[in-house]
Amino acid sequence: MIQQPRILSVANQKGGVGKTTTTINLGAALAATGMKVLIIDLDPQGNASTGLGVDQKDRKTSTYDLILNDVPLEKVAIPVNVPNLWITPATTDLSSADLELVSTARRVFLLKDALRNNSVNELGYHYILIDCPPSLNLLTLNAMVASDAVLVPLQAEFFALEGLSQLMLSVREIRETANPNLRLEGIVLTMFDRRNNLCHQVEEDARENLRDLVFKTMIPRNVRLSEAPSYGMPVINYDPTSRGAVAYKALAREIVDRRNS
Repeated sequence: MIQQPRILSVANQKGGVGKTTTTINLGAALAATGMKVLIIDLDPQGNASTGLGVDQKDRKTSTYDLILNDVPLEKVAIPVNVPNLWITPATTDLSSADLELVSTARRVFLLKDALRNNSVNELGYHYILIDCPPSLNLLTLNAMVASDAVLVPLQAEFFALEGLSQLMLSVREIRETANPNLRLEGIVLTMFDRRNNLCHQVEEDARENLRDLVFKTMIPRNVRLSEAPSYGMPVINYDPTSRGAVAYKALAREIVDRRNS
């Protein structure tokens, strides 16, 4: 039986909340369990590609080609230096994609068309994680239309919940218009500092308002998490015993358990 991958958009219209960090390290943690994982770098900045050690000269085909040039996924996805983990790298070409998509008839369905077909299923991915740009633009809408669910990294800071309402509204609109099966996978609190009272207040508010949507696992502020991308590797390879690595392994277990429950 051909396996259909579970596709998750990692999205938050606010930058600097740990979105790319979560995509990279969750992907690596899932891959470490033996699952085959693909990361789609949909951010023109290409930080996920850089953080996984993909040099600019090795990005001969990119996510841009996958979406706008009809290049098949198997010709865009490349393996990284982590077993069971692949990426479709991003280049600066993606920065013009929004303008090009505006004049395209199926502009919010192009990524879905590229990912939701039998040839992709035959590649055997268990999970596809999409690292979205930090805005609710046409690229992010493409990601959500192509996805089963949206995973939201939420920085434990004062205005965190305010920005979340707009994202949840977008998810609802996409469910009503383009992808009725889309749901919210959950909220993961990032950059959590247990010594900071404000972090605990944000956690309390999030759990009170969103209940089971908030993952039990929280991602701590951790210097190893910050250092790992400069070495082109996920934290679970850079320092497997660090608090950041332990947290992302726990998050991966939670996500797999939710899928199986």
